[in-house]
Amino acid sequence: MSDDLWPAIHAERAALADELGTLTDDQWRTRSLCGEWTVEEVVAHLTAAAGIGQFRWIRSMVGAGFNADKHNRRRLDEQRGATPAETLARFRAVVTSRTAASGHLPAWLGEVVVHGQDIRRPLGLPGTPSVDATTAVARFFAARNFTVASRTAIEGLRLEATDGPFTAGDGPLVTGTTLALTMAMAGRSVFLDELTGPGVETLRSRDSA
Repeated sequence: MSDDLWPAIHAERAALADELGTLTDDQWRTRSLCGEWTVEEVVAHLTAAAGIGQFRWIRSMVGAGFNADKHNRRRLDEQRGATPAETLARFRAVVTSRTAASGHLPAWLGEVVVHGQDIRRPLGLPGTPSVDATTAVARFFAARNFTVASRTAIEGLRLEATDGPFTAGDGPLVTGTTLALTMAMAGRSVFLDELTGPGVETLRSRDSA
């Protein structure tokens, strides 16, 4: 995949927006895989992330006392509409945005890849990100801790994707789809059941801790 990940980011946002357009109001209120957030709150968070540059992000974090949860909540509340339709319209408006809080494009691709599954999995939606896009996120997650402690989670383990070129680390083996490995690195324990190998129990124990 090209180092310019913006086309992939835009494609994943657009695909998610199309699926969101099929939801009922009850589905918008469903709890996502992202903590206590509902589907609508996750979408509002994605909109906020796509519309805040570095200066505004720093100013917002300072205003929140460097409390990331407080910062995210404030920005989410700004982007949540009066109705799910309005929340979706705001998300559609930033599908092709090239605004980001830093130049770490794999992280911002990771935002829509991970949060897209946070939304889809509880609702049973069929959409999945492309293997190319997910591979870029997986490599970033395996190389460093950024918004999640992904590198720490897989320390001393060997990860191998069954559907693409992603591999990382050395140690007891963990295999699965690129998406399942990525979501496990992001701390989504439900995806651990889709992985196999002697290293899975280590991942599970770290997630529980």
